Amino acid sequence: MAEVKPEDMVHHMPMDQLQGFEYCIDSNPSWGEGIALGFQHYILSLGTVVMIPTMLVPLMGGNDHDKAKVVQTLLFVTGIKTLLQTLFGTRLPTIMGGSYAYVVPILSIIRDPSLAQIADGHTRFLQTMRAIQGSLIVSSSIQIILGYSQLWAICSRFFSPLGMVPVIALVGLGLFERGFPVVGKCVEIGLPMLILFVALSQYLKHVHVRQVPFLERFSMLMCIVLVWVYAHILTASGAYKHTALVTQINCRTDLANLISSSQWFVDFFCVYSFIITSIFYIPRVTFPCIFVRISIPYPLQWGAPTFSADHAFGMMAAVLVSLIETTGAFKAAARLASATPPPAYVLSRGIGWQGIGTLLDGLFGTGTGSTVSVENVGLLGSTRVGSRRVIQISAGFMIFFSMLGKFGALFASIPFTIFAAIYCVMFGIVAAVGLSFMQFTNMNSMRNLFIIGVSLFLGLSIPEYFSRYSTSSRQGPAHTKAGWFNDYINTIFSSPPTVALFVSVLLDNTLDVRDAARDRGMPWWARFRTFRGDSRNEEFYTLPFNLNRFFPPS
Repeated sequence: MAEVKPEDMVHHMPMDQLQGFEYCIDSNPSWGEGIALGFQHYILSLGTVVMIPTMLVPLMGGNDHDKAKVVQTLLFVTGIKTLLQTLFGTRLPTIMGGSYAYVVPILSIIRDPSLAQIADGHTRFLQTMRAIQGSLIVSSSIQIILGYSQLWAICSRFFSPLGMVPVIALVGLGLFERGFPVVGKCVEIGLPMLILFVALSQYLKHVHVRQVPFLERFSMLMCIVLVWVYAHILTASGAYKHTALVTQINCRTDLANLISSSQWFVDFFCVYSFIITSIFYIPRVTFPCIFVRISIPYPLQWGAPTFSADHAFGMMAAVLVSLIETTGAFKAAARLASATPPPAYVLSRGIGWQGIGTLLDGLFGTGTGSTVSVENVGLLGSTRVGSRRVIQISAGFMIFFSMLGKFGALFASIPFTIFAAIYCVMFGIVAAVGLSFMQFTNMNSMRNLFIIGVSLFLGLSIPEYFSRYSTSSRQGPAHTKAGWFNDYINTIFSSPPTVALFVSVLLDNTLDVRDAARDRGMPWWARFRTFRGDSRNEEFYTLPFNLNRFFPPS
């Protein structure tokens, strides 16, 4: 066997920015392509927007109309939060959607004896929603204070590339239960969706239409339409008429009841014929009234929020968890937008705006808090388009379709199994981005292998224990008489990225740390910790409208 020459050995140098993207964070595709890509991001975001209210509203006592209204409100507020984050927050191409981290404290509020004993379902729904609103409004102050005071920027000084590897990886891997376990509940729809999406987006990605890699960019939209039609044919033909309820819920296209429960439009506007004739001097021309009804969610639409110290303290744990998950998602989004890692000041600014988003969730009554939509971060990598404008266009679609109830409900009737098949790819991409941070560290160091291995394992193992315990006994491992303490423990340790952050940062900053700076990747990390540490930071993260004059980077 011939000896390999040193010059023939392949060396992949670490890269600050991910290569191969046609459009990075501050470059934009054509308006036509941008609108199509934005609509694709909007469709992908519907999975979480519909799933959270579908899971929580019936437990709160709400009916199908209440569920449709909560979906509409969550979609509307998601659009507003996304615009605020992309304009004034980190400015990364991230969609700020609903968060599953809030499920544990929200379930605790739903089971509160003072609310559970209300006999009338709709009254119980309204009272429960007001209690959730109050706890979200109070707990949002945690993110607002940590963000705008730059305390989170100070905390981020303890984060190294090594410590961030398991955190970002588990932002994707930690969501495995929403992947193939859901696909398996309706294999005849989920599996074809997964195979078709991988085939079109990867194996046929070089197919170009008018010099545009059409299948790579829009394969997700094409696959959803094809499989959605296929699922509707199965539903209409009666294939699921005598199947189990679980199969019907995951396979049928007509069980969401969102379309029949949504309103078409809210205000009425008439164009009177005499106005037209008086302007254009057209005699004896009559124009019929045009009825336009637009439903716009508004603050306190469910009534005045109610406040409870017990509920608020429990919700603060979810706010902390979503803060950590968002931090990891921000770093993944920066990588997939071909940008440099966000400096500590920018990261903290984004957390502050996330707190504003959670406050809006409380004021409007979305039934959950705010976090980065991980699946949409993965879509940046799948399409190789990290443009900020595309996400802003997507936010416009969210606001528009949330006001047109029937149209939004039509898209929201897509079976969740289809989204789960897409999640298998998107969450995997985000997890791989986290692992890519290992290129800046020394992976021949036993210290580093120990930290990453233990953090990844415990980050998956501890939340899995909490999940199985809660499923089997209908309560979390922490079940003392102090409800807020139970919510704290059960929420924090049910989040894989949060557990991974605690373990990795603790080990990374206490284990043989004196001589390990280079092994941890700190020399590479140092220039991205301050806003002016790298010239590219100003290009990617400067505020619009020359606002940096009034809010200079600290």
